[in-house]
Parts: sequence; structure tokens; C-alpha cells
Amino acid sequence: MNDPIALLARWIDEAGGPNSIEAVAMCLATAALNGAPSARIVLLRGLDERGLRFYTSYLSRKGQELAANPLAATVLYWPHLQRQVRAEGSVSPLTGEESDEYFGARPRGHQVAAWASEQSEPLDSYATLEERFAHFSDRFEGEEVPRPHSWGGYLLVPERIEFWQGRPNRMHERLLYTRSAGAWNLTRLQP
Repeated sequence: MNDPIALLARWIDEAGGPNSIEAVAMCLATAALNGAPSARIVLLRGLDERGLRFYTSYLSRKGQELAANPLAATVLYWPHLQRQVRAEGSVSPLTGEESDEYFGARPRGHQVAAWASEQSEPLDSYATLEERFAHFSDRFEGEEVPRPHSWGGYLLVPERIEFWQGRPNRMHERLLYTRSAGAWNLTRLQP
């Protein structure tokens, strides 16, 4: 297959589909300007010819690291299928319209939580977070919850995508796609 985005979409479908958390949970690795890496699990919330989309607080640790160093790597792993996909590339914020559209489709509790949580900031007690959630629930009672300006989406534009398929005797199949001048080149790698 010459299109790694289409292959990734197919593997996600085979892992349970885009609405299955197990199929779209991915480890996102970022790095600070000093090179210190950090990784966490986020959900892949969109995939198209441009790349991979995820959403978070711009003020979170990952948001701050992406603002300082807009490169990232991600891994999706499906142990029951003996498969993983790694993607590496540049990351940029999505448009406000794209972020608004996704935010508007989220469950109301998730929307309120985006207002209540100052993600990655210290918290004196969980009760404080619950109070903030109650405050914003009351504040937006009877109306649509607007997207906070500090929250939105990112697009990872892959330059490399590697597909790994486990095989008996550790004779794994590895396909590496690299982008050059807008086209994808395929190289098979040894296990």
C-alpha cells in the first residue's frame, strides 16, 4: 500500500474503530527545549491526509513543550493484533473553527471540565477541582459551553510512519514510510 494514512485508518478499524478508546489511545512524546522528553497517553481524535489530530489544553505541559519545540512522536499499540504504529513529525495548532467543532461535539461534562481544570498546574486538593467544576456547571447552566481559549486541537504532520506487525519467531514485518517532496517512500526494515 502506498498511502500510510489509509493503512493506519484500516489498522484502527481492525483494532476496534475510531470510537474505541483501545483503538485510538496513543502515546504522545514531546520534548522541552533542553531535549528532556516526556510522554503520555492521548486519544487520536482525527486522521486524514494532513495527519493525526488530538486535543488538549494549550497551557498543559505538552502544550507548552509543543509551543517551544513543535516536534513530536506518537505510538499506537494493539497487543491483541501484535501491531504498533509509530509516527514522527511537526505539530501545529488546528484552526479555531476545527477546535470549536470538536469541542462542541464533546459531552457536556468534558466541556465543563476543560474550564474547571488548569491542566498540569498544582492542585491543593481534589475538593478544589470539584468546586471549580460545580462553579462552571452553574455558570453555563442552560447555555452552550464555549470552548476555552486555552484549549484546542493539534495536528501532527508525519514525516515518518512505521508499521510493525508481529510474526512468529520474532520475524516481525516492519514497513517504514518517509515523506519526501510531498510523496511517501516505502522501505522494508529488518526486525
